[in-house]
Amino acid sequence: MRKSPSKLKKKSGTGTLFGTGNEKMNRLLRFSFACSLAAVLLAMALGPWQRAQACTRLVYETGTGTYITARTMDWNSPDAPTALWVYPRGMEQDGGIGKNPIKWTSKYGSVFASFYPANADGMNEKGLVANVLYLAEADFGDAAKTGKPTLSIGAWNQYFLDNYATVAEAVTVMQDPPFTVVAPTLPNGRAAAVHLSLSDASGDSAILEYIDGKLHIHHSRDYAVMTNSPPFDEQLALINYWRHIGGDRFLPGTIEAGDRFVRTDYMLRSTPKYKDSDMAVAAAFSVSRTATVPIGMVDPDRPNIAMTLWRTVADHGNMTFYFESVVSPSVLWVDLKKIDFAERTGARTIPLGRETRLAGEVSAEFKPAEPIEWLKAE
Repeated sequence: MRKSPSKLKKKSGTGTLFGTGNEKMNRLLRFSFACSLAAVLLAMALGPWQRAQACTRLVYETGTGTYITARTMDWNSPDAPTALWVYPRGMEQDGGIGKNPIKWTSKYGSVFASFYPANADGMNEKGLVANVLYLAEADFGDAAKTGKPTLSIGAWNQYFLDNYATVAEAVTVMQDPPFTVVAPTLPNGRAAAVHLSLSDASGDSAILEYIDGKLHIHHSRDYAVMTNSPPFDEQLALINYWRHIGGDRFLPGTIEAGDRFVRTDYMLRSTPKYKDSDMAVAAAFSVSRTATVPIGMVDPDRPNIAMTLWRTVADHGNMTFYFESVVSPSVLWVDLKKIDFAERTGARTIPLGRETRLAGEVSAEFKPAEPIEWLKAE
């Protein structure tokens, strides 16, 4: 005669925190289902993330108290024109657009990666790093209504690299922006809608976004991760939820901006803070690769999701700017300590097409060139 379950004796060693092996599995399955359901509901509630262009930026802290900024550049055209540039101190600049473009003379030299006629990522000789990432919701307002000088979106990064040494200095000035940003359409017909991040050698961080014509500044060294849509304050809303869940149990795995934001936050917090400088750079690259979109990957229903074309890693402590193309089997970098940023040394460049076959330190490869004509309205 079969004994009732209540009278069955447990075998020694079969009990667990969750009960028997089968009970443990059932609980884990229910937990996983609950997490999946929560993720689905959050995705439905935060629909704007579904149309986000895919880029990711992070700030990694090393074991020696220095910092490294990394970003992925994701776009739907593998042949988008890209190059590395050196701009010196004392270079006369202007906003490049409108009847009254803002004018300035660069205080600091910089190295940056261009994308179309725009500065996409760069670092100046004081260790300030600037990155622009796609933001579908960006709205810079009507330049004619502000009465301020104009600045092409293509030169937005460059303005900060030329003029400021720290994030705090830039944020102070931007409490009353000295210019109005103008964002004409890119040569491929897509809107030049972006937000901008700043980071410096102290680990300070800021994200600048124009929403409904108004500048919003998110300034904190805690803001070490950013992706794309929706605006940054909405990105932050998920952090507490996912940190409670814990990435060792469950992480969202799609290429959507929200999923990449959560995944990168977890990976960054979980990665050791290496004291060895080579391992620290490798760690920054490694975390950025977890947010990479595979080459050739497209989604006809969501054309703003795009493959990763390249990555940049800026080592604030060692003043080194790395560039890695996904179609090249090597990494190249620029040691800013080897660059002559003196006045009148002129703009210099290295084209970065698929035919480029460079690796290692490339400061000697820059050739004189005419400065970029920043993105203009047609």
